[in-house]
Amino acid sequence: MFAVTKEIHFCYGHRLLGYAGKCRHLHGHNGKAVVTLEAPELDRLGMVLDFGEMKRVLGRWVDDSLDHRMLLHRDDPVVPELERQGEPLVLLDVNPTAENIARLIFDHAAAVGLPVTEVTLWETANAFATYRPAGTTSRPITVTVRAAR
Repeated sequence: MFAVTKEIHFCYGHRLLGYAGKCRHLHGHNGKAVVTLEAPELDRLGMVLDFGEMKRVLGRWVDDSLDHRMLLHRDDPVVPELERQGEPLVLLDVNPTAENIARLIFDHAAAVGLPVTEVTLWETANAFATYRPAGTTSRPITVTVRAAR
């Protein structure tokens, strides 16, 4: 089995509903997604996938959909005010934890046909969460992206 891994850096804000710690408040992170693709065979050029293609496909999506946006649960009471202010939002049907953001990136990579096996989201320099699917496929995270006005 061959594997390639690419880091994608982006900034995002979030908060966690129903959480008693500091993360219940709006705050931001300089995130790093570490995406691993695997294949049993290499392509005609001797690659799993060109790193530039990973950047083009996945990096562009992260830049366009997640970078410099607030990632919030769709039921967060601050959503209407942020929408009124024209802030760019990503609304999830789950809390925007590091675990769920890793899953969101994994789901997108898989949906566009990349042979993704694992996504790790570094929320800080010393804290990260990894998503790698188990044998069964669960329902993908529902997401709504709202652009800034």
